[in-house]
Amino acid sequence: MKKRALFSVSDKTGVCEFARRTAALGYEIVSTGGTQKTLEEAGIPVVNVSAVTGFPECLDGRLKTLHPAIHGGILAMRGSADHMAQMELLNIEMIDIVVINLYPFKQTILREGVRLDEAIENIDIGGPTLIRAAAKNWPDVVVAVDPGDYAGILEMLENGGVPREKRFALACKVFEHTAHYDALIADYLRREAGVVYPETLTLTYERAQDLRYGENPHQSAAFYREIGRLEGSLAKAEQLHGKEMSFNNINDAAAAVGLIKEFDRPCAVAVKHANPCGVAVADTLAEAFRKAYEADPVSIYGGIVALNRLCEVDTAEEMTKVSFLEIIIAPGYTDEALELLTRKKNVRILLLEDICAPLPKGALDFKKIQGGLLVQEADCLSLDSAAVKLATKREPTPDELETLEFAWKVCKHVKSNAIVLAKDGMTVGIGPGQVNRIMPTEIAIRFAGERAKGSVMASDAYFPFSDCVEAAGAAGIAAIMQPGGSIRDQESIDAADSFDIAMVFTGERHFKH
Repeated sequence: MKKRALFSVSDKTGVCEFARRTAALGYEIVSTGGTQKTLEEAGIPVVNVSAVTGFPECLDGRLKTLHPAIHGGILAMRGSADHMAQMELLNIEMIDIVVINLYPFKQTILREGVRLDEAIENIDIGGPTLIRAAAKNWPDVVVAVDPGDYAGILEMLENGGVPREKRFALACKVFEHTAHYDALIADYLRREAGVVYPETLTLTYERAQDLRYGENPHQSAAFYREIGRLEGSLAKAEQLHGKEMSFNNINDAAAAVGLIKEFDRPCAVAVKHANPCGVAVADTLAEAFRKAYEADPVSIYGGIVALNRLCEVDTAEEMTKVSFLEIIIAPGYTDEALELLTRKKNVRILLLEDICAPLPKGALDFKKIQGGLLVQEADCLSLDSAAVKLATKREPTPDELETLEFAWKVCKHVKSNAIVLAKDGMTVGIGPGQVNRIMPTEIAIRFAGERAKGSVMASDAYFPFSDCVEAAGAAGIAAIMQPGGSIRDQESIDAADSFDIAMVFTGERHFKH
């Protein structure tokens, strides 16, 4: 019985070597237009698919392989006498190897300014059908979609054949491949149609790296990267120095990148366990880092630092004074700064040139729970100064209002319930992630100590009682920014007035769980 191999690839990597050695094993090579030309130019005898189907390629190449003479040859079960009788009756010959990779849809949609009609023309129809058919009939057909598998398959073919378990593994790879391909198409078309929450949601990501472990050493882990829409995201960062990133490194660094986007002035953000521990703005980046360090010199040890300006040698010198930083992320480094920072072999240095790029329009936030997925619009809300309403008798001074806005931006990135104290363009006390609002208030005030006097306070949600305002008054806090909206707002307002605290309502909360 004649052996046949079907080749039709968009990515021509390694295809000539695969086809040449397959032909040497006695396989007749069947192929389509572009692949046929490549193989013939390499001196490999090829039968055009139209000679097998008896039907010409048509519709600008949209229709080539969708024919019983092709799919029958792939799908027929060799161990079925009935199938074999039908194949003989219909005069269809077997196809034993299928080597396909698909139209470059991903590369097409990632091109700047790609049009919808261009994307549509790069949706492969015949290719997925061929490889799904081959994968369905994996006991009888060898299927390859990844040029990285060619060498291994050839070695097995040349040494007696591809074992059953390998055929099954290749078939599994096909269905992962087509699921990924179709999910890309669905996602692109969904965005083009303006659909945010479809009836069924199919997501696809590409593995960027395996991780040594997860949050804890007993948990395995990997990092998967979204396709496209990576502007300003940690997934786009280039590592210039240091050990491989860990699960916790990636999670914490992403939190730092998210927060640094909030500020236009030179800013330094220090993060520990996904919460900011020190944030500061200043006229220079070196000064901003020094203030961020002074905000919490204990917690920054082993922390992540994000910068929103070119890291020059003066900033690098300030950072080398910290005995241990896990990660530094910046949009650029001078040669002198990089040379200084890389003297510490364990620090991971990341380059993210567009670190300040805002989240893309329509960005979504995902939270996995057991048995489901929560999807929401990302919290991209900026403070609307015009919507801020004075709640108390005393107005905040211009300096207080500026510092309140700074604290409010930080508060948005602190785990709820969240309280942030700030003074002179830096955080002086952060109370994150407690089960009621007075606890983070007390934590922030206690941490700030004497620095609480004259500072301002931001809260991510309203005060249900006046206790937080009373604690602020006792600590000498000058002004408060909170969303408002509690049925007991008046109690908080009265307490603020009694301490001559200026308090403003934003009308918007920023829970972060």
